[in-house]
Amino acid sequence: MRLLLLRHGQTPSNVEGILDAAYPGPGLTELGRAQAVAVPDALEAEDIAAIHVSPLLRTHETAAPLAAVRGLSPRITSGFEEILAGDLQGRQDSASVEEYQGMHHRWSAGERDAGVPGGESAEQFWSRWDGALAKVAAQHPEDATVVVVSHGAAIRVFASVAAGLGAASLSERPLFNTGLVTLVGSPGTGWRLEDWHTAPLGGEHLLRGAAHDVTADDDATAKA
Repeated sequence: MRLLLLRHGQTPSNVEGILDAAYPGPGLTELGRAQAVAVPDALEAEDIAAIHVSPLLRTHETAAPLAAVRGLSPRITSGFEEILAGDLQGRQDSASVEEYQGMHHRWSAGERDAGVPGGESAEQFWSRWDGALAKVAAQHPEDATVVVVSHGAAIRVFASVAAGLGAASLSERPLFNTGLVTLVGSPGTGWRLEDWHTAPLGGEHLLRGAAHDVTADDDATAKA
């Protein structure tokens, strides 16, 4: 299976540097909608069998233009949600952002710790992503190309560990809104990295307002 892990488009929380992993979450900004509209042309050459989205609103809005062009109905798949922020939910101070980002770095390095207070553990995160991918794999042929619209931290951590990339800072391995990570493999055999497309799929001109994006920018804590 080719797994196209697409980060959702820009949200107000991304612009403001707010830790926001709660349900249903914010919708897209005007720029986020433009990023989503650019996705179908960027993926024109892909033979996409299905589109899966997390339960959070921003993934549905990001998937909508691609689904309309391809005549597909996005499938809501629990498990692909963002890494929970726990007691840090809704905060934007530098200490909270650094704590949340630090957790991602540790998990990307393979550390399976308890995470942030009130949140989920690495084991819980990994279990829900494995479960979601197992559901996806069960619905499609082994050679299918499937789009999963998910979230910045979740994609970065999962892909880094699953593909054996090791830990990396956001500056070394960023994933901006509508950036794309492509993995090849299966839940049973494992995954290898085919491509890590950092910028929005529609082009660099869609990379705006990311200065405080806490799951894509190392300097996001400068807002506090």
